[in-house]
Amino acid sequence: MSSTAEAVTDYATTLAGLMDTQGYARIEGLPGQEDLAQLRAFTREHAERHPGEYFAYHGEQHLNHKVLVQLWSNPQLKQLLAALYRLATGHDSLSSRIFPVLRCVQGAQGRRESNCFHFDASLVTVLVPIHIPTEGQERGDLMLFPNLRRARQSILVNLIQKALLQNKASRWLMGQAIQRGWLKPMILPLVPGNLYLFWGYRTLHTNQPCSPGLMRATVLLHFGDPHSGSLATRLILRYSQRRAARLSARALRDEPPQAS
Repeated sequence: MSSTAEAVTDYATTLAGLMDTQGYARIEGLPGQEDLAQLRAFTREHAERHPGEYFAYHGEQHLNHKVLVQLWSNPQLKQLLAALYRLATGHDSLSSRIFPVLRCVQGAQGRRESNCFHFDASLVTVLVPIHIPTEGQERGDLMLFPNLRRARQSILVNLIQKALLQNKASRWLMGQAIQRGWLKPMILPLVPGNLYLFWGYRTLHTNQPCSPGLMRATVLLHFGDPHSGSLATRLILRYSQRRAARLSARALRDEPPQAS
């Protein structure tokens, strides 16, 4: 990525066009193979602490591996995401922060955390595949209903939409409708070594489950909250972080003792 503002804007315009028309954009060759190998080792190390269970780490303090730090603190990536935000909204983001999340889907709990359609709180979402199954009937592919809503709307409308769509009943109904072919989301297979970008705030999305015994691990980089600073946003973020912490703590608590 060029460091000049004009080149970044031109590149962002190309990516934004793809995100608008096909629902996502892909940047190939990132992270590199050496960095990817380190991310996989880091993920496996933490997966061993949560054997066969879903876990997620939210925020910089929990993701201080050097490759992850290079990702969420990369100034060129921040320039690119800022340009995407500006193109989508017509103004600058109030924050240049990239919020990282590591998600690992595995086991029975991982199935419960799949097929959970939602809108992100951030406008731009970058998905970095780390471990993606290549076997089994279910491989955790990304499902998208791209760009269902505008980049800018009121907080009240945002909360109503979340309440209507992000609950167990709605998710069950959507799952049934997809199985019967009444709803047809975009299915996006993920390939490690690529970055995938989409309008997370505008796009209803989730991952498919993984077959038993398989693991799906991704890093998500969130940028640009259209409702930055609002009480609703802070409460939603706090709830997500606490819920992830409870799930991880439960998996550790239930871990069987190691044989000596």
